[in-house]
Amino acid sequence: MTERRAQLRARAAADIDDAIAHLRDNAGDEVARAFIDALENGVNHITRSPSVGSLRFSYELGIPELRARSMRRFPYVIFYMPPGDHIDIWRVLHTRRDIPGTFARDE
Repeated sequence: MTERRAQLRARAAADIDDAIAHLRDNAGDEVARAFIDALENGVNHITRSPSVGSLRFSYELGIPELRARSMRRFPYVIFYMPPGDHIDIWRVLHTRRDIPGTFARDE
């Protein structure tokens, strides 16, 4: 399978910045760097195998083809759509967030 490139939406980039700042402030630079590594690994896996993500939130939120992949070692989920020739990263959210409420506010 051909690897696709990942494209971050502005909200996903903000989510990532917020997560890194939170981890740096509360757990230190080493944990923040480990989060970045885990995120990069997750995104790389998605770009190689776009169908790997669960469609659970697609059904729950009524957003066709929205996929979710949990990150290893961190309680975050990468939300993405695999349209065409790239991977559209929508959000990167902590699992304790009100995910349906967050997506509803995005609309």
